Amino acid sequence: METKEAINVIREYGAKLRALRHAMGVMQCDAMVCAPKNSAPYRAATGAVLSGEVYKLTTAPERVEAIELLSQMSGETDELTRLEVKELKKELDMLTKLPPELYREFNRIKGEASAAWQAAKAANDHSMFEPYLDRMFSAARTLAQHISPDKDPYDHWLDRFEPGASQETLDRFFGSVREGIVPLLRRVLEKPEPDTSFLHGHFPVEQQRKFSDSIMELMGIDRDDCSIAEVEHPYTMGLNKHDVRVTTHYYEDRVAANMFSVLHEGGHAIYEMGISDELTGTALAGPASSGIHESQSRFYENMIGRTLAFAELITPVAARFFPEAFAGVDAVRTWRAVNAVSPALKRTEADELTYSLHVLVRYELEKLLMHGEITAKDVPCEWNRLYKEYLGIIVPNDSEGCLQDMHWGSGLIGYFPTYSLGNAYAAQIDAAMRRELDADALIRGGRIPEITAWLGERIHKYGRTKTPEELVKICTGEPLDPKYYIDYLTEKYSKLYEL
Repeated sequence: METKEAINVIREYGAKLRALRHAMGVMQCDAMVCAPKNSAPYRAATGAVLSGEVYKLTTAPERVEAIELLSQMSGETDELTRLEVKELKKELDMLTKLPPELYREFNRIKGEASAAWQAAKAANDHSMFEPYLDRMFSAARTLAQHISPDKDPYDHWLDRFEPGASQETLDRFFGSVREGIVPLLRRVLEKPEPDTSFLHGHFPVEQQRKFSDSIMELMGIDRDDCSIAEVEHPYTMGLNKHDVRVTTHYYEDRVAANMFSVLHEGGHAIYEMGISDELTGTALAGPASSGIHESQSRFYENMIGRTLAFAELITPVAARFFPEAFAGVDAVRTWRAVNAVSPALKRTEADELTYSLHVLVRYELEKLLMHGEITAKDVPCEWNRLYKEYLGIIVPNDSEGCLQDMHWGSGLIGYFPTYSLGNAYAAQIDAAMRRELDADALIRGGRIPEITAWLGERIHKYGRTKTPEELVKICTGEPLDPKYYIDYLTEKYSKLYEL
């Protein structure tokens, strides 16, 4: 096989694999948004068959030969091809260590567990989910042992979502975050709470849908490439840069939850849609890591959405859709309200200061579950214990407690820490951006796409051609340093609460 022929082989197989993965992604979106309840086992079976076909194509002898040849002849190919082959070989080496039946079984369990989680949450009964959760963690351990037999199984999954991450690095990271946040939180909670009453009331869903459209318009999101739908637990799926699915959840009694959901998921979408056209149709047309992906969602949610400048932009928009609630509300009042610190039950609705403590609870539980130190039956009790210890909160039920997240039912074990890493990346990127741009003036003037352009040139366009470490250095000139995150929170909340 010659070099040119090998390149054609990986392109042909790549097109088929993308088609299958697109179909599986659409099916997953359908499952979360609109599929009937009783379709779950049939959809899980379909997913297992499709994943089996993905396995066959990925490990096809002709494709394997082409990847191995190109790996040995990197000097004869251009830079993008070299990078793509490196990415393909990494995936191939991992997959070929798995028996095909194990790969199919893991995907079948994910389909069943996701449906079981939805049913358990609706019924407020964690016991309905427990057998599926145990099977999920057992399967995750087995996969890790096949792929990385010399590595702790949890470290394997952490590295999958954030290359280079491990329990050792994350224990240090969370230790720094905890040392910075907990004393600051205590000082903040001694101060009077801002007035948030106008964010609670009656906000008709139809008006919230229109409000969501306006937020996406302000963000500069091209709706021809990005849809929005309603689900139990918001997420974004980038099937390709011209097919990005944003979701949100509407609560009729509070409006801020949806606003920040759209900003957060919209940040994910902007990243997906900003990947260079040059990478379309290659294995490089994706995010550098989950932590970098989360840095973009948290950037739009917090570094833009929770600023006084954004409050000045969005308050009159909100008043147009909800005139009764926002009557007489000025931007400063909005800014103080959306930044109010009040330890809450739900991670997705947590204030910015306590957010990483929610993530820490999940990180601690994942370690215990992955190492078999607890089982699914123990999760509610341990969850409630940690929420009391870290956040001072009594958890009233499973739906608002250990069943609030979709992640474990979807096989996203090891993903949670990337949310806090994303916060740290975002704070450091924000500090660098503000040295070059008058970000507040741009936000206040409704010129958010100009901020997107800055991020696009330093992060979005690169897709997977750069590592997270490389991207942070491109943006900021230095490696990730959690000090920026702690300093950002300290400065912001000292000002807000007059500490």
